[in-house]
Amino acid sequence: MLVRKRVHRPASAISQIFDTFLNEDIMNFPTKVNHRKSSIPAVNIKESDEGFNLELAAPGLGKEDFKLELENDILTISAEKKVEKETAEENENKTEKYTRREFSFQSFKRTFTLPETVDISNINANYENGVLLVNLPKKEEAKPQPARLIEIA
Repeated sequence: MLVRKRVHRPASAISQIFDTFLNEDIMNFPTKVNHRKSSIPAVNIKESDEGFNLELAAPGLGKEDFKLELENDILTISAEKKVEKETAEENENKTEKYTRREFSFQSFKRTFTLPETVDISNINANYENGVLLVNLPKKEEAKPQPARLIEIA
């Protein structure tokens, strides 16, 4: 059986590498960045008669990694986590030493403009099971009031 072998000229090989780099590496850059844990976490916002609840999915973080700031009715939620791990091993004869150092960095920042109906003095937050829960209660005057009778004078 004869098989035809294709011979690549150097110019076409370089061109192919360049095309692969542009088409695969550059075009998939946002996806690759997300795999490095630098994406912005998803947020759910629920409104009830009592207030608003933010649910921010951020697994792998601890409550000490978060920072919540309120300035001029703008709520900023940010987090930062740095992890360093170093492993050092020697072989049996202690003639060679292997050292491996790995580190990762994860951070994000989200901002929310709060409506005037939020009682900013009573905002609270809780982190559990990888979800940050932020409770934004409404001011009393913003809550629905029951119907009342008005007397006619």
